[in-house]
Amino acid sequence: MTRWTPDPTFYPSPRDAAGAPAEQLAYVAAFDRAAEQPDAIAVIDTDPASDTYGRVVGWTDLPNTGDELHHFGWNACSSALCPTAPHPHVERRYLIVPGLRSSRIYVLDTKDDPRNPRVVKEIPAEELAAKANYSRPHTIHCGPDGIYVSALGAGSGGSGPGGIAVLDHTTFDVRGQWEADRGDQFLAYDFWWHLTRDVLVSSEWGTPEMIEDGINPELLLGRKYGHRVHFWDLAKRTLVQSVDLGDQYQMPLELRPAHDPTKEYGFVGVVISVEDLSASVWLWHREAGEFTISKVIDIPAEPADPADLPPALKPFGAVPPLVSDIDLSVDDKYLYVSCWGTGELKQYDVSDPFQPVATGSIRLGGIVGRAAHPSFPDERLAGGPQMVEVSRDGKRVYVTNSLYGSWDDQFYPDGVGAWLAKIDVDAENGGMDLDPRFFPHGDEFRGRRVHQTRLQGGDASSDSYCFP
Repeated sequence: MTRWTPDPTFYPSPRDAAGAPAEQLAYVAAFDRAAEQPDAIAVIDTDPASDTYGRVVGWTDLPNTGDELHHFGWNACSSALCPTAPHPHVERRYLIVPGLRSSRIYVLDTKDDPRNPRVVKEIPAEELAAKANYSRPHTIHCGPDGIYVSALGAGSGGSGPGGIAVLDHTTFDVRGQWEADRGDQFLAYDFWWHLTRDVLVSSEWGTPEMIEDGINPELLLGRKYGHRVHFWDLAKRTLVQSVDLGDQYQMPLELRPAHDPTKEYGFVGVVISVEDLSASVWLWHREAGEFTISKVIDIPAEPADPADLPPALKPFGAVPPLVSDIDLSVDDKYLYVSCWGTGELKQYDVSDPFQPVATGSIRLGGIVGRAAHPSFPDERLAGGPQMVEVSRDGKRVYVTNSLYGSWDDQFYPDGVGAWLAKIDVDAENGGMDLDPRFFPHGDEFRGRRVHQTRLQGGDASSDSYCFP
């Protein structure tokens, strides 16, 4: 008799996941801004005892050019253990990799040779448009009943509305559009959920033409980018409530709900305020049946000599933090906030989510600062901490430095480069230190820029849980 057991990298609770073994590999999206070479998934050795620690040990080119890989994810994760999950025996085996510019989606198998994933399926833009009426796939989340894909644009013409498509767990076919009733939601970006409360949360950036060529000053100063957060009935797929942060708070992007399934709160990062160039982090929570959102972290712009600034910022004489990613540790204790403009990664103790306490800071790159890595102290870095990924045990943080090709060029016109840094964390008391042995960069990425990182076996932004 065959005995079926769940994937050993699935954990019923956040506490169990935090006790998981350390990752041995990291998968990194590498893209060619010039679209002359194919984009790729680079594989990095993360085992400190290995002779190849901190080096690229695997590489998978994709079959096309011009994809601009973005926020990829696993086909399945710990949500498969939820009581309502119809597929409890799926494996964390495939990486689902969207091309933000091409609208293609790739499926890569990591099982047979984890250091050399192989492309096993390509979902063309035409299929995503025909079956879900979406384009520009952006973010992947593994749900208990399928693979969820956010998209910025509509399938016909590409403008909008953006939203969520669902892929089949087994065949990876596009099932269709997730929303049954979207109300007045039009702009899209990230999404995540409180599974045990049947709540999905989504955020806003802009339609493809609003972001394609960099940030548009007229749209920004006209307060036309997204500034709302939406709350949905996950089971009925209907919009229940939208909360407007105020149109001065442009681009609420990354959403990080509490991992504890008994909690009903989460954080969203806001890129910029048009009133003072500050960035901020907001907390959503439910009060008397309704969701409310309040600002809990404010990060001011830093004054700078206009001569040191790119053309887009010279009139302001300041560097905006440009918070473009946040990440919450699996134990819900530490929130990490990437300030891509100033070149800073901030750490906050959010044990009390209403009262974050700053506990650590790392400087790398920055529009003006160009802070160096300790292993290459004479090398002025471009870019800054952008995509942030936290290990399941909360002891390691990985950051990459590219945001989006055209936005890189706008804020770092002399070149953004490519680098991946690892940060060691004091998970008990807070505080961070750069690992001097781990800094793949430059030619190691073969002329590509690097964006999203995924950790073998899962990470803080890949899994959701149904048991406390």
